[in-house]
Amino acid sequence: MKRPYRVIVAKPGLDGHDRGAKVIARALRDAGFEVIYTGLHQTPEQIVNAALEEDADAVGMSLLSGAHLTLVPRVVDGLRAHGLGDVVVVVGGIIPEADIPVLKDRGVAEVFTPGAHLPDIETWLAGALDRREESGG
Repeated sequence: MKRPYRVIVAKPGLDGHDRGAKVIARALRDAGFEVIYTGLHQTPEQIVNAALEEDADAVGMSLLSGAHLTLVPRVVDGLRAHGLGDVVVVVGGIIPEADIPVLKDRGVAEVFTPGAHLPDIETWLAGALDRREESGG
C-alpha cells in the first residue's frame, strides 16, 4: 500500500448480522488500513456522511438482507452527489450472482461473496486504491 487508506465499513438497512463486517474491519485494520466501522442499521445518507466526515478512500458495505439493489445505489449516488465519485465502493455478503453485474454497472468496484479469502480482499482493495492514487484520483 502506498499509504494507510481510510475505509468505512458499514451495515446498511435493517440487517442485524454484523459478524462478517467486524471480521472484515479487523482484517483490514491488521493489514494496515485505517478502518471506521459505522455499526448496524445505517441509512445510505449516514454512510455517505461518514465517508465525507472521515475523508474516506473506500466504502465497504456488508449486506445479508437482500436490499442490496436498493441501498447500494443510493450510497453510490450520494457519494457522487457530494463530489466523492472517486471513493472505491465494495460490497460483500449474500449477493446473488445475477445481481453482481447490476451493482457493478451502478458504480460498485467489486463484490465479495461468502467464501472470499481475507488476504484476497485486502490485496484487491490495496491494489485498487494504489491504482487510484497513481491516476491522481
